[in-house]
Amino acid sequence: MTLIKACLNGTRRPEEHPALPLTPAQIAADSRAAVAAGASIVHVHPRDRRGRESLAPDVLTSVVRAIRGAAPGVPIGVSTGAWIEADAAARLASVRSWTVLPDLASVNLAEEGSVELAYTLAHLGVGVEAGVWTEADAELLVERELAAVCTRILIEVEGVEPGDALDEAGRILAVLDRYEVAVPRLLHGADASAWPLLDAAIAAGLDTRIGLEDTLLDPDGRRVPGNAALVRIAADRAHAARPAGNPR
Repeated sequence: MTLIKACLNGTRRPEEHPALPLTPAQIAADSRAAVAAGASIVHVHPRDRRGRESLAPDVLTSVVRAIRGAAPGVPIGVSTGAWIEADAAARLASVRSWTVLPDLASVNLAEEGSVELAYTLAHLGVGVEAGVWTEADAELLVERELAAVCTRILIEVEGVEPGDALDEAGRILAVLDRYEVAVPRLLHGADASAWPLLDAAIAAGLDTRIGLEDTLLDPDGRRVPGNAALVRIAADRAHAARPAGNPR
């Protein structure tokens, strides 16, 4: 069955949804609820006391410990996006200063310093999820032999219409297939493309993700109460797509 990652908050602002989890306690509670609804992994953007995304070790520690207390054993992924810390050297230094480690960290290959950051995370024992936005990113992954340190490849097509997102995802997958990259793949979109790409991932047998980071709406365009509701819908869609007679 398709693995579903719950992406709980992302870069969303508090005013975008009343249930957006920002504090360690809120993120932990949503993690527990998302897992109960069918998620296997949680992905979060830790926030400081002012609600700003942060890579600071104390901020990360508070969130990771809270989630592990609420949802023991569930893999925790965090973002290392350049919008959190624009300076590549400072971003790398923050990651190297982490004392309590998440299980996973996403690294966007289009961003400056991504290759060194990926290898640093792997050296620390943190699973690397390579964010691949374009064919060029997929080519970079192959060229720099990043598959060797990747736990998962995130095929992330955002900011375009659903049809264009599906086309770009197909081109990225074709590059990975051409080079026989044997790393688990997760496909997802955002906003208008969130549900079409989730359905495409399920149909292709790929991992996927959903949560308030990606969309605030259900497939019918209705506002959802929170992350658990989105995960439950995704899990139901994955279950419905499962071949008849398959007990898994």
